[in-house]
Formats: sequence, C-alpha cells, structure tokens
Amino acid sequence: MFNPEICFYAKSHEWAHVDGDTATAGISDHAQHEITDVVYVELPQVGRVVEQGKPCAVVESVKAAFDVYSPFSGEISEVNAELASHPEWVNQAPHGQGWFFKVRLAKPGEKENLMSFDQYREFIKTG
Repeated sequence: MFNPEICFYAKSHEWAHVDGDTATAGISDHAQHEITDVVYVELPQVGRVVEQGKPCAVVESVKAAFDVYSPFSGEISEVNAELASHPEWVNQAPHGQGWFFKVRLAKPGEKENLMSFDQYREFIKTG
C-alpha cells in the first residue's frame, strides 16, 4: 500500500510514489470513484519510453474508456500484470493492488509539475 499522503498527483488524476529513481503510478481514489466499475486495464509495455503528461495506458469502466497519463518521463520498468485478471483492484485499492506501472525516472525534477496530497485535495474540491 502506498500512502496517498506522500504521493505526488497530476491534474489528470494519476498518483506517483517515488522511491529512489523509480515511481510507481496509478489513478487516484477520486478518479476511480468518478470512473466507477473498472472492467479492463491496458498497460504500457515494459521498456516503453513515456513522457510526463502523455497517455500511456487505458482504463475501461462500465461508463467509458479513459486515458491514463504518465506522471513522469522515463522508461516503464514494470507493470501490474495482475490487473488483467483483476481490474476491480483499481476500484478496491487504487493505492495498493490497483497500481498500474513503474517508471524509471528520466527527469526527477518533473515532480515540481505535480501536486502534493494537500494541493490535490484542494484541486479536486474546485474541479
């Protein structure tokens, strides 16, 4: 479980927990509530180079399909392959079993473009 209070957040509702040169990413609890019942997750390939703020995954719910954007630039080092069999984890544990991918950070300074937990809470209140 990744503590939501020590994660970084994008305006597109992804979270990232940084540990050394790697960030684990997923969608926020707020986002999973908005999306509702997740039925499918398409993850990026390991080794793919992603850019901050660019789409790299897709989540489908009973409502629609939504792009998931990378919170950091870098190379995908791992994906949560279990989501293929258990997409409901995105709803049940968005900061736990429902994580999407890990990205090896190319530009750690990009965290300056993201929000803290408190900033994100204020953002979703006004959004």
